[in-house]
Amino acid sequence: MGSATTQALAASTDALAAASGVTLDSAAELFAAARALGESSQLSGALADPTAPAQARSALVEGVFAGASAPVRALLTTVAGERWSSAAQLIDGIEELAIRTAAIASPKDDVASELFGFSRIVAANPEFELALGSRLGDAASKGALVEKVLGSSVSAATVLIASSLVRQPRERRVRQLLSRAIRIVSAQAGRTVATVHTAVPLDAAQQTRLRDALARRYGGEVSLNLVIDPAVVGGLRVQIADDVIDGSISARLADLRQKLAS
Repeated sequence: MGSATTQALAASTDALAAASGVTLDSAAELFAAARALGESSQLSGALADPTAPAQARSALVEGVFAGASAPVRALLTTVAGERWSSAAQLIDGIEELAIRTAAIASPKDDVASELFGFSRIVAANPEFELALGSRLGDAASKGALVEKVLGSSVSAATVLIASSLVRQPRERRVRQLLSRAIRIVSAQAGRTVATVHTAVPLDAAQQTRLRDALARRYGGEVSLNLVIDPAVVGGLRVQIADDVIDGSISARLADLRQKLAS
C-alpha cells in the first residue's frame, strides 16, 4: 500500500467515524459503488487521477452517484477528494468502507467470527470454492449462492459482506477476500485477529489464557479464530497478520529433521 493510499484511507475512515445515519443499506450502496468502479476503468481512473483537481473528482461523484443516500455520497466525495496510489487501491478503499459500515450497523453481531466460520466452509469444500472463484458464471449468481448457503444462520451483515465480495473478486481468492474482511471488521471493533491451529479443541480456560497472553504481547484486545488441524500434532500454531508463533510438535520435528540433514 502506497503512502498516498495510507493517508487517503485514514481520512476516509475518519469520515466514516464522523458520519451519522449509516446503516446496512449504506454498506450495500458502498459495495455497489465499488462494483461500479471496478467495472469501469475509465470512471475509476478518473477518480484516482492525481492530476485532476479534487473539486472536479468530487463533482464527478455527485454526478455518477446522485441516486445514493446522503451519507454515502458524502463518504464517496471524501474518497474522491483524496489522493490514491492507484485506481485499484481507491476501489479497495471503498470496499473497506463498505465492510466497516456493515460492522458499524451490526454492533451486536459477531460478524468477524461468522465470516471466519464461512471461510472454513469454503476451505472444506473445494468445489464450492472453485464455483465462487471461477471466472465463469454470473457475478449475481455467485452472490445468490452465498446467500443461499448462509441463509439465516448468520447476521445480515455477514451475508452482505460475503455475497458482495464474491461478486467482484478482482483476481483475489475467496479465502483471501474473507481473511481481509475479518481483519477489517476486527479492526473496526478495536481487536486483533489471531488464527490458532491446534490438534485438539481448546477449552474455555485455555482460550482465556491464550487470549490474555496474546493481548499482553500485542497490546490490545485479541479475537481467537480456532482451526482444528491434526497436522499440528501437539502444541499451537498462532498467526497474527504476518507474525507466526509456532510452538507445535510438528514444527519442532521439522526443525530437528533439518538439523540432522545439515
